[in-house]
Amino acid sequence: MMDSFIAIDVETANGNRSSICAIGAVKVRGGMVSDSRYALVRPEPDWYARACTRVHGLCDNDTWDAPSFGTVWKQWQPWLEGLPLVAHNAPFDAGCIREACRVYGIEPPEEPFLCTLQAARRNVPKGMCASRSLDSLCEFFGIPLENHHNAMDDAMACAKLAIILL
Repeated sequence: MMDSFIAIDVETANGNRSSICAIGAVKVRGGMVSDSRYALVRPEPDWYARACTRVHGLCDNDTWDAPSFGTVWKQWQPWLEGLPLVAHNAPFDAGCIREACRVYGIEPPEEPFLCTLQAARRNVPKGMCASRSLDSLCEFFGIPLENHHNAMDDAMACAKLAIILL
């Protein structure tokens, strides 16, 4: 059982993986949520696709004066402590973080990137849950998810799901 990790979620402004506009992270120590962080981020490239704004509700007015991903990630490095990273549909979040790191000339995380979606596919029998989406799994397990597609709320839900599944 993995009991210490960082659950992370990103939202993007457009179809470019590097266009992170919000990032939420929840630290779990000894199987308990111990801390969290959230930041709005000026996306790169800096424009919003309507489809993305419809999903998460963020637009240029929210991030025009926000720090870059490079600034936020460098500030968060000590806090991350080299713990394993966990996300729901980790290939998306990991890909976005790696691409944003490339854009800003930062070493991408070396920590393992674990996936609660894959864990749900292994551990939740088909038909037991409406789907394996984050919101469906939260409903199935009784995990509160008040504002789906808010990076902080999704990271918190992912952390609680990971405590159960990982």
